[in-house]
Amino acid sequence: MASHSPTLPALRVDTAPVPPWRRALRRVLGQHGLTIGATLLAIIVMAALFAPLLAPHDPYGQDLSRRLLPPVWHAKGSWLHALGTDKLGRDYLSRLLYGARVSLMIGAAAAAISGLIGTTLGVLAGYFGGRVDGLISYVITTRLAMPVVLVALAMSSLIGGSLKTVILLLGLLLWDRFAVVSRSVTQQLRDAEFIAAAKAVGASTFYILLRELLPNIMSALIVVATLEMAHAILLEATLSFLGLGVPPPMPSWGLMISEGKAYMFFQPWVILIPGSALAVLVLAINLVGDGMRDLTTPDGR
Repeated sequence: MASHSPTLPALRVDTAPVPPWRRALRRVLGQHGLTIGATLLAIIVMAALFAPLLAPHDPYGQDLSRRLLPPVWHAKGSWLHALGTDKLGRDYLSRLLYGARVSLMIGAAAAAISGLIGTTLGVLAGYFGGRVDGLISYVITTRLAMPVVLVALAMSSLIGGSLKTVILLLGLLLWDRFAVVSRSVTQQLRDAEFIAAAKAVGASTFYILLRELLPNIMSALIVVATLEMAHAILLEATLSFLGLGVPPPMPSWGLMISEGKAYMFFQPWVILIPGSALAVLVLAINLVGDGMRDLTTPDGR
């Protein structure tokens, strides 16, 4: 008598294609540093944008009867001034929120100016080569020989510190990395097939540079922009700490550290709070830059 083995049901394999946006989302979420940095940066940006709604007090309002009040976690702290007050009785939380606006504005504007200058010079040097490359390379070498901090200090002391001055000064000093990266990538792409095809159909040089070449080097420039944004924020804090950056009473994290350095041994929170905020912002921007670099590599590592 023949025995019949039970028939197992066939397994169905889902072969539906994964949408591109889902693959991109998986790659982004797989970069833990990028996720953490983007989250921290988004929180700081939102706090800066909604500072008028989140700030409990006027960041410029002074009350000497409430000077140097401790934060809420101290025994004498209160929720009226959650992060305490400074030496003039100004609310520290309010000044911290408005200071984020100053740091982000200076970092973004300086990176945009330096990116425009450096990318233009780098693309022209890498695409045309020859004497153009030699001249621009000499300009880049000259800029690299100049110490940024010393030049910024000298120019700020001569011109005078202001928000516009700091933005222009940092924008004119931080373009070298954009130029070096864009020149190197352009030299690799100028003989590519899509560039030769654009030349064959009679496309102008301006069209090739703007529509064919620039989009293909944008990923590398975005990484450089994040690094230079963090660099500009640190330089602004340095200038403000030395009294040559954003003038008082404008809230600036570097200026808050400078104003609190006389009390650092007795009320250390006057330095720890803005210093920690500055460190978190720079860390978030660097994490975003590192994550973007990993995402834009050919193997996605």
